[in-house]
Amino acid sequence: MAASSATAPSRAGSTDLTRDQLLELYYWMRLTRSLEERLVNLYRQTKVVGGLFRSLGQEACAVGSAYALRREDVLSPLIRNLGSMLVKGATPLEVLRQYMAKGDSPTRGRELNIHFGDVEDRNFIGQISHLGDMVPVMAGVTLSFKLRREARVGLVYVGDGATSTGAFHEGINLAAVQRCPLVVIVENNGYAYSTPTSLQCAAQRLVDKAAGYGIAGARADGNDVLATYQVTREAVDRARRGEGVTLVELTTYRRKGHAEHDNQSYVPAGEIERWTAEDDPLDRYAKVLAGREGVTAAELDALDARIIGEIDRATDEAEASPPPEPRDCLVGIYADPPEAPALWYRDGIRTAVDRHERPSGWGTHDG
Repeated sequence: MAASSATAPSRAGSTDLTRDQLLELYYWMRLTRSLEERLVNLYRQTKVVGGLFRSLGQEACAVGSAYALRREDVLSPLIRNLGSMLVKGATPLEVLRQYMAKGDSPTRGRELNIHFGDVEDRNFIGQISHLGDMVPVMAGVTLSFKLRREARVGLVYVGDGATSTGAFHEGINLAAVQRCPLVVIVENNGYAYSTPTSLQCAAQRLVDKAAGYGIAGARADGNDVLATYQVTREAVDRARRGEGVTLVELTTYRRKGHAEHDNQSYVPAGEIERWTAEDDPLDRYAKVLAGREGVTAAELDALDARIIGEIDRATDEAEASPPPEPRDCLVGIYADPPEAPALWYRDGIRTAVDRHERPSGWGTHDG
């Protein structure tokens, strides 16, 4: 779809998804929301280290778009794209350990929230906090796919505010010129932190920026998981055929502040309540499932109960996880693999041992 022809957010029509796959979309969205609700509880108990960034109201954006990818495709999530990481294989246990800075978290307590990746198996990349900066990174990743003639696609998320950054411009321009197999998802949720979109960008529709780069553009209702899946699937297929970059604008709404500490005092009265009542992605999708697929309330209740059970077990395991071993900060600084043993000493003799096992009577690391 040419950017100039995208007149309004499209809504879902028919898809190629089976009934089981449609239920899977509900599962991933509900898991995302329930896991974040559990993280809020832990945050209020001071068990979460650092900030907590929620995707309440945006679950369909992350889940629907990631569901359009193949396993070999590479995903670059942003702070509100926990759902996309879950779809690609991240587990609630990993996420909980990561937020709680546990010693057996994916980054071994060195990073927080969803700043972790797996490029060996599940193909998602740990994010850079500076918004927009992952676009040039993914331009390079997908250029490598093209040069190696691999039928792989990359997908990167940015917010509406990030479309005004230099990194976004440079990255998407390079990807456009090189016709990289890249999909750029712009989640237009109305605010860049506390700045309304209308005050940081004069464009009425962010998808119109696609024309300036000579790439395809598409726009969809980001609170409709099927519309999100469909528009992303078309962009992914297009990239896999060698037809270059697509900029996809997903219109949505951020119902929580930038992070849990943000009280949203800048939001007009009644705005959050209206979006909650009219455009909650889970409520909307549950109605679609009931009407179009005949999914019963009992089926959805069973999925909800399964999810809570999974999160309960993961929470118990995460809370029982050990804190980081202080001496582990000396491992993996340069080229050492994460599994490299810590070096302990006794009587001046250095000995390599497992970093999780401190031998009785042994002294500290000798540096």
